[in-house]
Amino acid sequence: MLAVILSGGSGTRLWPLSREAYPKQFLPVVSEESLLAETITRGLGCAPSARVMAITNEDHRFVVAAHLHELADKKTDGIILEPVGRNTAPAIALAALAAAESDPEELLLIMPSDHVLRNQEAFAEAVSVGARAAENGKLVTFGVVPASPHTGYGYIRAGDMAEGFAPVEAFVEKPDEATAQSYLDQGGYYWNSGMFLFRADRYLEELGKHNPQMLEACRAAFAGKQSDMDFVRVDREAFEACPDDSIDYAVMEKTQDAVVVPLDAGWSDVGSWSALWEIQPRDKDGNVCRGDVITEDVTGSYIHSEGRLIAALGISDHVIVETDDVVLVADRNRVQDVKKLVAQVKAQGRAEHRFHKKVHRPWGTYEGIAMGERFQVKRITVNPGASLSLQKHHHRAEHWVVVSGTANVVRGDEEILLTEDQSTYIPVGHRHRLTNPGVIPLELIEVQTGSYLGEDDIVRFADTYNRV
Repeated sequence: MLAVILSGGSGTRLWPLSREAYPKQFLPVVSEESLLAETITRGLGCAPSARVMAITNEDHRFVVAAHLHELADKKTDGIILEPVGRNTAPAIALAALAAAESDPEELLLIMPSDHVLRNQEAFAEAVSVGARAAENGKLVTFGVVPASPHTGYGYIRAGDMAEGFAPVEAFVEKPDEATAQSYLDQGGYYWNSGMFLFRADRYLEELGKHNPQMLEACRAAFAGKQSDMDFVRVDREAFEACPDDSIDYAVMEKTQDAVVVPLDAGWSDVGSWSALWEIQPRDKDGNVCRGDVITEDVTGSYIHSEGRLIAALGISDHVIVETDDVVLVADRNRVQDVKKLVAQVKAQGRAEHRFHKKVHRPWGTYEGIAMGERFQVKRITVNPGASLSLQKHHHRAEHWVVVSGTANVVRGDEEILLTEDQSTYIPVGHRHRLTNPGVIPLELIEVQTGSYLGEDDIVRFADTYNRV
């Protein structure tokens, strides 16, 4: 079994904690582990010989790779990069084409990277039931046993249950509350989880039957693939020509072989701040508080602090989220409209929708500390053994002060070694490179000065990570 993890989303509904460059699947929003880490562990736990493959994009590739290296070790079939987003049906087609090269009947367990499942044993049992159907050519979807008349999910109407699964009679769009309640009253309706299980060849067969243009584009894109470190890059031009559609619309709603396996495992797609409030333990006043929070006469609220103290008084049913650069205050019943705030941030030409103050790079992180006219101060962390690109800047000079660890510095024709409390200066236009040769993280303070301090003022001459 190959667990295919879809990790291309931007997660704006959990803004400001989730940003485009570092969305919710990479964050520990429920436990001490990120949602992606939990998904990888869940996938590997479904079968003794299970392996993992990820589908992601250019921006997120190194974070996904770091997760797989840490958690999957040699049980990984690599990472496929989508040059552009084309929804779930083409992404899964690429995974099926890759799997079919070695085993056309490989079972593919499709899992979004940003869901929560509380009961791993119940999930593994549902996958075991689904595997029996998938081995016989069925396309399996997992229907979550509904706990409430939820209006934020699509529903699946099931036929008669036998051997743990039932034929799918219909996929139903998100209903209003009265309709959702009628589904619960009738029984036989399940929330659409967005998770699937089928043989690689059967998915490709059904996709070719119902959307041949999509399959043809995916085949052409995959035929033009190139390997780059941990990544498989498909042909951009061919993939751009691919129709944009979800697996639900492209295949599952049209095939005659869809079946549903009931799933009762504490599932949530963590699709909003209110969903996060619903799935976490609440105090006697119905509040979920994370981080440095004190409350007085507060009920039914979600309050999350990343650093500063949040003191809340006399409010009900609110969401308050504090990060280094943004504070969100919202009615808990209006959090689906957070995307409207994100749209305003974009329209104003700001960067808070895309980046956190701490920006992740394949070699480590950097964080803005202070900025003014012609200067900027950053805290830089370089992982053990990692190296920045050999580069130069046309408009800025840099001063580096080592706080802890060891820095190997290339500066023009020189190569020097710096340790704690030592520093160096990189003049404008000088080639330079920073490497951590040690076994602990390298921490340094960088002071930039110059007429232009944007991140696009980088000319790379060599790069360990093959970045342009």
